[in-house]
Amino acid sequence: MSLAGKTIIMSGGSRGIGEAIAVRAARDGANVALLAKTTEPHPALPGTIHTAAAAIEAAGGHALPLVGDIRDDAFVLDAVARTAEAFGGIDIVVNNASAIDLSSTRDVTMKKYDLMNDINSRGSFLLAKSCIDHLAAADNPHVLTLSPPISLDPKWFKTATAYTIAKFGMSLVTLGLSEELRELGIAANSLWPRTAIDTAAVRNVVGAGLTTHSRTPAIMADAAYEILVRPSRECTGNFFIDDDVLEEAGVTDFSIYLNGGEESELALDFWVEPKGPHDPTLSLH
Repeated sequence: MSLAGKTIIMSGGSRGIGEAIAVRAARDGANVALLAKTTEPHPALPGTIHTAAAAIEAAGGHALPLVGDIRDDAFVLDAVARTAEAFGGIDIVVNNASAIDLSSTRDVTMKKYDLMNDINSRGSFLLAKSCIDHLAAADNPHVLTLSPPISLDPKWFKTATAYTIAKFGMSLVTLGLSEELRELGIAANSLWPRTAIDTAAVRNVVGAGLTTHSRTPAIMADAAYEILVRPSRECTGNFFIDDDVLEEAGVTDFSIYLNGGEESELALDFWVEPKGPHDPTLSLH
């Protein structure tokens, strides 16, 4: 299977992992609608909805940049309608938009707490909810949310409880929709990286020193692609890790995703356990 002619609606996607997923799909000739606010580049976060749209077109796809706020119900409903009208339907929802603040509970402001939950969990719920009728009419419909496996081990909450709550809220969207929409044949899955991924957003929050301990966004893009071409009725309710997906697809050389450094120097991402004794031990937590 391929994503040729499929229509993807994605929250965010102006840069980083979201853009990489969109461009990978565009190489098949997919249509991609991007819902984002980024009309002007941020000083520390290069890339806008327009540069991402240009990259999608250059890769062979068709882009529909829709400028607005994922927290705005009216904007999301209009964006869904415009996407379906432009491309004749919607096959795939990618919940990519996410706000991050790693402050402790004592230090995080309630404004930032609300921002993270409104964008991360509420935004994912709203976009998926708004697309259900279109997805039900598609022949291989998927909702893919970039969020981690849910674990109630207290250690995952120790560093940044507010952020963890917001990301696990996205994962609860996957858990709920996978059951609620199963009979409609709509798949709902989550995807998360095993290691740190080198994006401008991560460098802005964690620091540039993480660069050589990271993989490139291409590993998440390739893993997302492998999930989205699977039959939706046979692939739902999963919390996938990027390199597990690619191993199952037959990938054996992961050095192509290195961003400098060595495999042994990679940092594990949030909420991820090492696979074995020889895995990297450096952690973002």
